[in-house]
Amino acid sequence: MAEKAQKLESYVWEGKDRKGNKSQGELTGANLALVKAQLRKQGIIPNKVKKKPKPLFGGSKKITPFDIAMLTRQLATMMKAGVPLVQSFDIVADGLENKGLQQLVMNIRNDISSGTSFAGALRKHPKYFDDLYCNLVDSGEKAGALEQMLDRIATYLEKTELLKKKVKKAMTYPIAVIVVAIVVTAILLVKVVPQFESLFQGFGAELPVFTQMVVRLSEWMQTWWFVVLLAIVGTIFLFKEAVRRSQKFSDLVDKLVLKLPVVGEILDKSAVAKFGRVLSTTFAAGVPLVDALDSVAGATGNAVYRDAIQRIKNDVSSGTQLQASMRQQDVFPIMAVQLTAIGEESGNLDEMLAKVAEHYEAVVDDMVDNLTALMEPMIMAVLGVLVGGLIIAMYLPIFQMGQVVG
Repeated sequence: MAEKAQKLESYVWEGKDRKGNKSQGELTGANLALVKAQLRKQGIIPNKVKKKPKPLFGGSKKITPFDIAMLTRQLATMMKAGVPLVQSFDIVADGLENKGLQQLVMNIRNDISSGTSFAGALRKHPKYFDDLYCNLVDSGEKAGALEQMLDRIATYLEKTELLKKKVKKAMTYPIAVIVVAIVVTAILLVKVVPQFESLFQGFGAELPVFTQMVVRLSEWMQTWWFVVLLAIVGTIFLFKEAVRRSQKFSDLVDKLVLKLPVVGEILDKSAVAKFGRVLSTTFAAGVPLVDALDSVAGATGNAVYRDAIQRIKNDVSSGTQLQASMRQQDVFPIMAVQLTAIGEESGNLDEMLAKVAEHYEAVVDDMVDNLTALMEPMIMAVLGVLVGGLIIAMYLPIFQMGQVVG
């Protein structure tokens, strides 16, 4: 019942300030009485306070990883300024527009104010806070350095989300080229070619082989276009289901993806950047290296690196140096291994791993920019070949007829 009473609602109000000037605004609170009390504390005499009407369409926005990164940054900033944790949650919640995120923040705040640890409150929401996040917060609480830990987590989340965004951008371009090429070709075959076909019937001469091929393909597409569409949609659906349900198939896809030209290299370097970023953050937080490697294995986003890191963990736990085990795996770039070796020798492993992350994040950034520049003319070239080829096929009979008449 207590949790239900604490559920936040948005209220719009009108009133007068201490000087008698009219003012209005919006305030979040658990109920009408508490909102009026808050207004009086602020020196406002409320005349009208009512619940903010909910929009007709759409509910709460989805809570994204970027929202969690922003929330963590805000909490870190406030705690560094000396604001107590519970009060920090109140301030953050008051400024949030996403009602779903606002409710999440207040649920955590209520758990903490009732005596639950910060990490314990977060663990009640595994959809938004993974084990790595909760473990780091737990370490920060126990060490009495929660504000520094939140700052580190915020940096880690911001960098990781930025990297994901870049990788997604790199993957989107090739897919866009394929989709545009398929759509344009289908439209030409179904709508344009039949117009020429009716014209060719009056020629009374045999059509060139290339034109015949295009005409037959057009006739087939007009008859079976829905089958082609269903096959494409079905293939995409089955592929996604196979990746989700079969670990072996998912691992095989991860291995094959790394062998793709350009895109594979981007994914490879992004996995190395994630390895450096996560291991640097966890190791700097005081997590033992073997335990930190456990967290890193699942965070790289690729089965090849996940398996390699698990082997490294086994080696390190039996006394092997991190850099020596990394070298044996034959998946990590030489520079990443060398920087790790320097970190181990100098006792600044977390700093060197952060440099690994920064270097490969910059590499991914450059590669994505280069891919973007490369794909623009490639899109034009692919569309030019497809459209130009179909146009040539359609005009060949007209050219031949012109030569005969000449």
